[in-house]
Amino acid sequence: MAGTRMAAPLLALKQGYSPAAVGVLLALFALTQVFLALPAGRFADRKGLRLPVTLGVVAAVAGAGLAVAFPVFPVLCLAALLTGGATGAASIALQRHVGRSAENTTQLKQVFSFLAIGPAVSNFLGPFCAGLLIDYAGSTSGDLTGYRAAFLLMALLPLASWFWIRHTRELPPVEVRDATRRAKAWDLLAEPMFRRLMLVNWMVSSCWDVHTFVVPVLGHERGLSASVIGSILGSFAIAAAAIRVVMPMVADRLREPVVLTAAMAVTAGVFALYPLMYAALAMGLCSVLLGFALGSVQPMIMSTLHQITPEHRHGEALGLRLMFINASSVAMPVLFGTAGTLVGVGGVFWVVGAVVGMGSRVAWKLKAAVHD
Repeated sequence: MAGTRMAAPLLALKQGYSPAAVGVLLALFALTQVFLALPAGRFADRKGLRLPVTLGVVAAVAGAGLAVAFPVFPVLCLAALLTGGATGAASIALQRHVGRSAENTTQLKQVFSFLAIGPAVSNFLGPFCAGLLIDYAGSTSGDLTGYRAAFLLMALLPLASWFWIRHTRELPPVEVRDATRRAKAWDLLAEPMFRRLMLVNWMVSSCWDVHTFVVPVLGHERGLSASVIGSILGSFAIAAAAIRVVMPMVADRLREPVVLTAAMAVTAGVFALYPLMYAALAMGLCSVLLGFALGSVQPMIMSTLHQITPEHRHGEALGLRLMFINASSVAMPVLFGTAGTLVGVGGVFWVVGAVVGMGSRVAWKLKAAVHD
C-alpha cells in the first residue's frame, strides 16, 4: 500500500491531473478502511488469521495488478480502494492474533512493539523501491514502463505475507453466549475506559497527521530545500522505528498509562517549540524527539485495548480503532489547511499541542483499567 500510495499520485500528476484530484486519490487509501474496518474486525473474530489475510492478499494483488495492466486514473482510484482496504483488514487480523497469543501484559507490550516496526519498515521500503523503479526502469521520460514495474513489484509483495502465514496455527475460537454475540460494536463505546482510549488514540493520530502536513509548509516558509524537509520528516520516521526496537527489551518496566501520558506531554512541549525553530538542525531535533514520543504510543494503545475489551470482541475493537484513525486521516488535513489559513501554520502546532497537553490527563486515568 505504501508504495502504491507514492506511485499512484506521481503518475496522476504526470498525466496532467490536478492537485485536487490527487488529494481525492490519496483519500481513497484511507476511505475504504473507514467502512471496512468494523466488518473486517467481526470477520477476524469469526475466522481467525489466515482467511482474512489471504483475502487481503488477493485484494492487494488485484489492486496493484490492475494498475500494471491499466495505468489510468480511474483504475488508480480502484487500486487505492483495494490496497487500502486489504491492508486494513489484514492488519486487524494480525493484531488480533498476536494479541491473543500473548500470555501476559509484558508479552502484550513486547509483541505489539515488534509488530509496530512493520509499518515503519513498509513506509520506507515501499516508496523507496517504487521510486527506484519509476526512475530507472523506464527508457524515456514519457514512458510508463517504470510505473508499471513499480506497480508490479507492489502486486508481488503481498504474496510474501501469504507465504509467511500459510502454516500459522490458528488459535482456538472463543466460546461466547448467544446473548453476548448479539452485542453491537458501538456498545464498546459505552465503556468509559474504551472511550478514553479512543480519545487518546485520536489525539495522538492527529499529531502524526499535523506533523506530516505542517512541516513541509513550515519548511517552505523557512526557505528550506525539499531534500532538507524530507530529511526532517525522515528523522521522525527513523526515531519512531528506533523506539519501537528498544521497547521490547524494557517491556516489563513499562506501564501503559505512564508511557502514554509522558508521550503526550512531550508532544505538547515539542509542538510549542517547533514554530520557533528556524534552523534545519533545530527542526530536525524537534522531529526526532517527536518521533520518540509518538513512536512509543501504538504498542501501549494496543496493549491497553486488549486488556480492557472482552477476548471474543478484540477484532471489533481493533476495527473501531482503525475506523476512527482513518476517518481522522481523511478529515484532519482539510481542517489543518483551513486552520493554517486562519491562524498560520505555527498556530496549528500550538492549538494541537495545547489539546494534546490537556488530553494527557485522559491517558493518566487509564491506569485504573490496566494491570501489571
